[in-house]
Amino acid sequence: MDTKIGLIAGGGQFPILFAKTANEKGLQVYAAGFHNETDPQLATHTSAIEWLYLGQIKRLLKFFKKHHIRQAVMVGSITKTKMFTDVRPDIKAISLAIRMKHTHDDAVLRAFADLLEQEGIKIKHSTFLMPELLAPEGVWTKRKPSRAEYEDIRFGWKIAKEIGRLDIGQCVVAGAGTILAVEAIEGTDATIRRAGQLSNGHAIVVKVCKPIQDTRFDMPAVGVQTIKTMQESDVSVLAIEAGRAVVFDREEMIRLADSHEISIFALTERDQQIENG
Repeated sequence: MDTKIGLIAGGGQFPILFAKTANEKGLQVYAAGFHNETDPQLATHTSAIEWLYLGQIKRLLKFFKKHHIRQAVMVGSITKTKMFTDVRPDIKAISLAIRMKHTHDDAVLRAFADLLEQEGIKIKHSTFLMPELLAPEGVWTKRKPSRAEYEDIRFGWKIAKEIGRLDIGQCVVAGAGTILAVEAIEGTDATIRRAGQLSNGHAIVVKVCKPIQDTRFDMPAVGVQTIKTMQESDVSVLAIEAGRAVVFDREEMIRLADSHEISIFALTERDQQIENG
């Protein structure tokens, strides 16, 4: 068994959580972190860390090969707006970009993962050590969505899958049969806040996997901050895709949601015919 794992770490708590879990399971973590994105505390949970700017692929490969890394994960977020302001592409990155037909999120990540695998580094699912982070199916909160909210969930789900197919985003906010906001480069929290300015307090958030999404490294993620943003924006329901979303601090999420009468519902494609019972 290989006792080393490479970690390509974005922002947020996921990289540190992954590194801690890997250490507990006897794996040595060799991380590539990004300036102005990855939490510096990650260094305390790794055997070695290399700090990079986005686009420094050659340097990343050199680091992994130096430490004989044959498997890696890609976890954490990258602030999409920084992709236009904080990038230093090397020859390897430029060569990769030239070969791509377009530079949408999923295409970039998949091309990068394919490149790593061509270099002998297998990309593993980000949750392979922590399957408990995947969203379990069902209504998690005391309050269930109302019949009207179920209708908005079904409508929002359809639209969210369509914007995902176009590789625009993962999330929409709907209310009274109308799409109030669509996620693009600004991220989920900003989308929820924008919708909150337009809703009457009965809006719902739907966040799903894109149909084209490679779930090894790019699944939707929600956590306590998602609920806080919903509460501040007077949004009443969070609907996510069961088994295809990463959930952080689930118990705290539920406690906070219950205290504000927010409903959290994890469902699958087959649940789209559900009726409010």
